[in-house]
Amino acid sequence: MTTSTPDSTAAEHPPARSATRKNLRFALHYAEMVVAMLVGMFALGPLWSLAWPGLADLAVPSALVMATNMTVGMALWMRLRKHRWAPIAEMSAAMFAPFLLLLVPYAFGVLSGHGLMMGGHLLMFPAMLAAMLWRHHEYRH
Repeated sequence: MTTSTPDSTAAEHPPARSATRKNLRFALHYAEMVVAMLVGMFALGPLWSLAWPGLADLAVPSALVMATNMTVGMALWMRLRKHRWAPIAEMSAAMFAPFLLLLVPYAFGVLSGHGLMMGGHLLMFPAMLAAMLWRHHEYRH
């Protein structure tokens, strides 16, 4: 006859989080990233305006500086949250990829400077989601 206490198994194996709770955690992490991007954009934007007068009139540098500002905010937040460097690098690439992709139609005159900026911002959200889904275990814990 073996005796085991119910508490000993519970202590060794804590209850697993439900799928709903994991998905909510994933969504919260996504929202945190968006807020961190906005903080980076609004905090660093004025500094660039002082350092580079007329930047807003230059479509490509302006778009790339904006992507950089947002990436810095997001990367700092991820690092504070103890993410490893590989996911931070992947997320940073996901944030730049839409802008780099849209440089081609912009260079051929198919897309305006405003379209480059707006399109890059809009495509950044699904690109970030794709990076998060790639490492879903990283963002659902």
